[in-house]
Amino acid sequence: MAAITLEEIRSENVDLERIPVEEVFEQLKCSKEGLTNSEGEQRLKIFGPNKLEEKKESKVLKFLGFMWNPLSWVMESAALMAIVLANGGGEPPDWQDFLGIVILLVINSTISFIEENNAGNAAAALMAGLAPKTKVLRDGRWIEQDAAILVPGDIISIKLGDIIPADARLLEGDALKIDQSALTGESLPVTKNPGDEVFSGSTCKQGEIEAIVIATGVHTFFGKAAHLVDNTNNVGHFQKVLTAIGNFCICSIALGMLVEIVVMYPIQHRKYRDGINNLLVLLIGGIPIAMPTVLSVTMAIGSHRLSQQGAITKRMTAIEEMAGMDVLCSDKTGTLTLNKLSVDRTLVEVFPRDVDKDMVILYAARASRIENQDAIDASIVGMLADPKEARSDIREVHFLPFNPVDKRTAITYIDSNDMWHRASKGAPEQIMDLCNLREDAKRRVHDIIDKFADRGLRSLGVAKQDVPEATKESPGGPWQFLGLLPLFDPPRHDSAETIRRALNLGVNVKMITGDQLAIAKETGRRLGMGTNMYPSSVLLGEKNNEIAALPVDELIEKADGFAGVFPEHKYEIVKRLQEKKHICGMTGDGVNDAPALKKADIGIAVADATDAARGASDIVLTEPGLSVIVSAVLTSRAIFQRMKNYTIYAVSITIRIVLGFLLLALIWKFDFSPFMVLIIAILNDGTIMTISKDRVKPSPVPDSWKLKEIFATGIVLGAYLALMTVVFFWAANETSFFSEKFGVKSIRNNEDELTAAVYLQVSIISQALIFVTRSRSWSFMERPGLMLVFAFFLAQLVATIVAVYAHWGFAHIQGIGWGWAGVIWLYSIVTYVPLDIIKFVIRYALSGKAWDNLLQNKTAFTTKKDYGREEREAQWALTQRTLHGLQEPDSNLFQDKNYRELSEIAEQAKRRAEVARLRELHTLKGHVESVVKLKGLDIDTIQQHYTV
Repeated sequence: MAAITLEEIRSENVDLERIPVEEVFEQLKCSKEGLTNSEGEQRLKIFGPNKLEEKKESKVLKFLGFMWNPLSWVMESAALMAIVLANGGGEPPDWQDFLGIVILLVINSTISFIEENNAGNAAAALMAGLAPKTKVLRDGRWIEQDAAILVPGDIISIKLGDIIPADARLLEGDALKIDQSALTGESLPVTKNPGDEVFSGSTCKQGEIEAIVIATGVHTFFGKAAHLVDNTNNVGHFQKVLTAIGNFCICSIALGMLVEIVVMYPIQHRKYRDGINNLLVLLIGGIPIAMPTVLSVTMAIGSHRLSQQGAITKRMTAIEEMAGMDVLCSDKTGTLTLNKLSVDRTLVEVFPRDVDKDMVILYAARASRIENQDAIDASIVGMLADPKEARSDIREVHFLPFNPVDKRTAITYIDSNDMWHRASKGAPEQIMDLCNLREDAKRRVHDIIDKFADRGLRSLGVAKQDVPEATKESPGGPWQFLGLLPLFDPPRHDSAETIRRALNLGVNVKMITGDQLAIAKETGRRLGMGTNMYPSSVLLGEKNNEIAALPVDELIEKADGFAGVFPEHKYEIVKRLQEKKHICGMTGDGVNDAPALKKADIGIAVADATDAARGASDIVLTEPGLSVIVSAVLTSRAIFQRMKNYTIYAVSITIRIVLGFLLLALIWKFDFSPFMVLIIAILNDGTIMTISKDRVKPSPVPDSWKLKEIFATGIVLGAYLALMTVVFFWAANETSFFSEKFGVKSIRNNEDELTAAVYLQVSIISQALIFVTRSRSWSFMERPGLMLVFAFFLAQLVATIVAVYAHWGFAHIQGIGWGWAGVIWLYSIVTYVPLDIIKFVIRYALSGKAWDNLLQNKTAFTTKKDYGREEREAQWALTQRTLHGLQEPDSNLFQDKNYRELSEIAEQAKRRAEVARLRELHTLKGHVESVVKLKGLDIDTIQQHYTV
C-alpha cells in the first residue's frame, strides 16, 4: 500500500473508523507510546485545534441589534413622526427632535455594546479556564492538557464521567458503557468494546480504557453534525419579564395617545402641529428606552462579580433564579464535608482468625489505584508505611475501576509464587453479596456498620479470592470477607455557620447523600441542620410506620435530608420540589448527577466536578464548600434587587409622563416641548446607567419578579408624581401663591417660562424617584452608591442651568432665573417626602397582611394548621437557649416586621434544627440516648422502658 500523508488523512481519504487498530497506528505514523510534543505541534498546524469553528459575529450588526427591539421601535417611530408628520402649520419638519432621538438611540446602543462586549470577553476568559481537559500520553508521560491540543495519533485515557474529547478507537481493556444520547438520541448507554470507535461529545458511564485519536475538531462526527443543527434559543423567564414590562409601557403610551387624539382633534379642535407635538411628548418621555441596556449591563457586571467569588455563571439568567432559590439540595461529601477521608486503624474490624488489621489494609490498598486516585483510594494507600507496598511483589493483570452500579473496585494480580488472586473493596452490601455470607455473619457486619454510622463513620468492605484458572475473565474461587474499614470525612469548618446563614436567608438546605441514614443524621446533628432525615426508599413509595401518614411530596418538603440516595433519586427530589412551586438548587459532581442538575432551576457543579456535570449545570464553582453558594445567593439577590429597583422606576416614569402631560395638554391646552422631554430622557438615562453598580441591601428572603407588585407600585407612584406636576402647574399658572410667598416674578400665562418651570420640576422629582425605588426601608436611611449620587446631582445641575438660562425659540423655553429654580427645588423636596410612605402602604396592601390581621389572628377563622404549635415550640427553644446562656447575638436580625416574610420552609427547618438539638440536650430520653451512645451499649438489648 502506498504511504498515506497526513494531509490525505485530513482530507478524510482514509477510513480510520473501520480498518483494524494496528493499521490505524500505521496510517497515523504513531505508536502506543503516543506522540512527542514536537510531533503534536506539527500535527496541530495540519489538522488545526480540536474545537468547533466559532461563528464570528459582525460587530456592526451586533451594535445595530441593540436598536432592534420593541422599545427602540417606538422611539424610531417617534423619530419618523418628528421628520414626516411634524411639518404642518407652515413650520419646517422637527429636525431638532429627530436628531435628539437618533443621538439617544446611539448613546444607548453604544453603552450596551461596550458593556456587553467587556462582559463577554471576561466570561470567555473565565470559561477558557473551564475548557475540557484530557489525559494524554506525550513524550512517554501522562499529562493533563486542554482537549484543544489533541491531534490524530494522540493516545488518551478515558474514565468514568469524562466527556470524550475527540473521535477515537479504543485500545486493549474492558468494554466501556458510553452515553451517546447527545449525538444519536439513544436513551440507553451503548457498550463499546476494544477496537470500536467512540465519538467526541459522548460521555463515559462506566469503565476505564486508553484510546487512539482518529479525528479532531470539525472532522469529528459531532463537528460535522454541529453545523446542520439549528440552535434554537429558548426564551428565558428574564426575556418574558422584559417583554411584559415593555408591553405595559407601550400599552400605557398607546392609551394616552388615543385619549389625546380623541379629545384634542374632534372635541377641542386643536391645531394639527400642536397635537403632533403633544403626541411626541408622550412617545419620547414614556418609553423606558434604557431598560434593555440597564438590565443587561447589571447582569453582566453581576456575573463578573460572581466569578470573582468562585461561581462562574454559564447562563446569565441563572442569576435571577439564584436570587429566588428557596431550597438547596446539597451533596454531603466534598460540599458539607472536606472529602479528606481518614481511616482509624484502631477501629478496623477483622473477620477471619488468620488475618490481622494490617493485612486487611494491605488488601484494600491493592484494590486501590496508586495513581489517578479518588479520595478513598488516597486515604487507604496513605495508611501504608510506604505507598509502594500496594504493588510490591505482585504483578497487576487487570483493574476494575469504581462505577455507580457495582459500587466497588477490584484488582486481579499474580503474586511472587505465580499464583493468581483478586482483591476487592467497596460498599459493604456489595462485598457481602460477593462473599455469600451466612445470616449470622451478615448480622454481625450490619451491627458493626450501624455502630460506625452512629459515630458518623462510613464503612468499607474488603474481600479476597483465589483465581485457580489463572485468567482475568474467570469467576475464580469463593470470595472471603476480610473485614470493615471505618472512614471518617470531617465536616468543613465553615459548614455549620454557612447553613445557619442560609436558613436566615430563607434558603432551606437539604443534605443529599449516598451514605447510611445514621451517618447522615450524625452529620446533620454536627452541622446544626436538624435530623429529620429519611432513607431514599421513601421516595419510591416504600413507607414505614413512622412516616406512613405523610404523602411523599410533603415528606420531601419537610425533610432535612435523604440518605442512601442514587442519582435517579436526586432527579425525583428536584421534580417533586418543583411541583410544590419551590425554586430548587442542586449541587452535583458526577456524570450520574447530570439529569438532576439539568432538571433543577439552578444546577450547580461543585469544584472538581466531572466534565459531564459541568456541561449540565448553570453555575460552575471554582472553590470548594457551601459558603461559595451562600455568597453567590447574596450577590445574586443584590443584582436582582438592582434590576427590580430599576423596573419599578421605569414603570413609574412611564405613568408619570403619560398621565402628567396628558392632563396638562387636555385641561389647560398647554403644549409642552417635545425637545425638552428629550433632554429629560437623555439626562435620566445617563444617571440610571449607574444603578448597575449601586450599593443595595439584598432581600432577606428569596426574591422573584412579582409583576403585580412592580406594576401596582409603578402606577401609584407615577400617578402621585403626575398629580404633583399638575398641582404645581395649577399653582404657577392659575394662582399667585409662589409670587406672594417667595417673592418670585409671576409666570402666569407665559407658556415659554412655564415650560422651563415644568421641565425642571419633572426632571428633579422623576430622577429622585430612583432613591425611593432602590431602598427597602426609608430612602434616606440606605446610603446609595457614590456614582449614582454624583450622576444625579450632575444631571440636575445641568437641568437647573437649562431652566435658569435657556432661551431656545425652537423649543419654546425661556429662562426663569435662580429664584424660581430655588422654589422648584423646595417644592420637589416637599413632594418627595410622602413617596416613601406611599411605597410602604402599597407593600403592606399587596402583602395581604392587612386582611390577614383581621382574620388570621382570630382562632375561629384561622386557616393555619396546628394553630400556634410551631410558635410554641419555637418559644420553648428560645427560652431554653436563654436559660443556658446560648442566645445568639444576632437573634433580632429578622425579628423586624419587614423581615418576617422569611420563606416558610426555611423557617420550619430552623425551628426543627433548634428543637431537635435542645430536646437532645435537655430531655431525659435524649440524655439516656447520649449516655448509651457514649458507652457503646446496644439499646435494643437493654429493653429499658423510659418515658419523657
